[in-house]
Parts: sequence; C-alpha cells; structure tokens
Amino acid sequence: MRGSYPVAGVMGGLAQMARRLLFALALVLLGALIWFRPRDAFVRGAVTVAVLLALFGLRAAWARASARWGINRCYLYTGGLVVTSIFGRVREAVRWDDVREVNRLTNQSVLLAFHRIEIVRRDYGTVTFLALGLQPALVEALLNEVDRNATRS
Repeated sequence: MRGSYPVAGVMGGLAQMARRLLFALALVLLGALIWFRPRDAFVRGAVTVAVLLALFGLRAAWARASARWGINRCYLYTGGLVVTSIFGRVREAVRWDDVREVNRLTNQSVLLAFHRIEIVRRDYGTVTFLALGLQPALVEALLNEVDRNATRS
C-alpha cells in the first residue's frame, strides 16, 4: 500500500462549510460582546467559546475515528486505488490499467476549500470524491501514482 488518505462526499463539503460559518459567526458574536459590553457578557462569551471548543473537538474526534475505522478513505495501492464509504466498506475500486483520465476541480474560498477528483475509467463509470483542504496530500500522491502506473492510450 502506498498511502491512506481521507476523502469526503457532498455532505463532508457541506459540513466543512457549516463549521467554518459557525466559527465566523461565533467570532463576530465575541467581537460584539467586547464592543457593546452587556451585563451578562461573561456568560454569553463562555457559551460562545464552549461552542467553538465543541466544534474543534468534534472535528478532531471525527478525524481520529475515520482514520481508525477506515471511514471515508482513499487507499492507494501499486495496482490501483480503493475508496471506502461512510460505513468503511469498499465503495469503488479502480485498477490503474482501467484509468482513462483524471479530472480535477479546485475550489479555494473562505468557507469551502476542496479538490474534486473524478477518475474516468475505460469500460465503467466514473469515480468521484472530494479531498478537503487547501493542499491535501491525496492530490499530489494520486497524480504521481497515475503518472507512474496508468497506461497511455
């Protein structure tokens, strides 16, 4: 095996956007509490900070759980790749010999940062998944493996 990388679907991208939006709203709320200084500012600030810490904790817990149980992963092998589902089962498997082309779409914004990877197979349908983040390690590793192993047509 050459590597194991996290991937996501549409719901993972939407969850990333919601988490970043909640984070931004919490920062705006903290700024408003500092500016207006209401009587119960400490309680409101404590609740806001607790929400921010809960968001970070849930993100870290999900990252550990998904890595441990093989949830939403892309495994790169010398003979191909395997993408697992939310339940850790094989969703798609592609041999390097079957790859016709790899298309990549990148979105880099404040609320959403992802690389959409579409692997077009010769005889079957396409395999599509998201690699979340500005520069995920999966993108470079996948493109290197495709260049190394895929046959030219």
